Amino acid sequence: MNEKPHTPISLEELKKKHRDARNIQIEYKEKLTKMEKLAVWITEHVGSMGFFLIIFIWTTSWLLWNAFGPETSRFDPYPAFVLWLFISNMIQLLLMPLIMVGQNLQGRHSEARAEADFELNIKAEHEIETILEHLENQQKILLSLQEKTERTN
Repeated sequence: MNEKPHTPISLEELKKKHRDARNIQIEYKEKLTKMEKLAVWITEHVGSMGFFLIIFIWTTSWLLWNAFGPETSRFDPYPAFVLWLFISNMIQLLLMPLIMVGQNLQGRHSEARAEADFELNIKAEHEIETILEHLENQQKILLSLQEKTERTN
């Protein structure tokens, strides 16, 4: 036990080493352009039950009206529903690329969050190592004090 104990790291040194964690949500949202924000908004809302219900009710109403409504006011006659097919396909054609763009942006955001989590884990690991070193140093000091008290008794 002639080994000289390491000098403990002071609280001030620990605070200097400490770096606040990044808020990846804010960083990500600040980097998005208006068009990218629109794509993400559309992706989030098209994939919701609310949007599904709107499409379902619109389709059901359209088909029922044109199949069973008064013959003089049917605008897309049964059984073809040509106008309904055209509008539905246009909606799909326009939404598909927008949803893909939004999903790509959400994927980038997910990767950025994972990277920030990794950085935070590395930081926590370093802080834990510092604390363990500090505890080991305290243990050595306590053991040396115990030996000194045992020798004097």
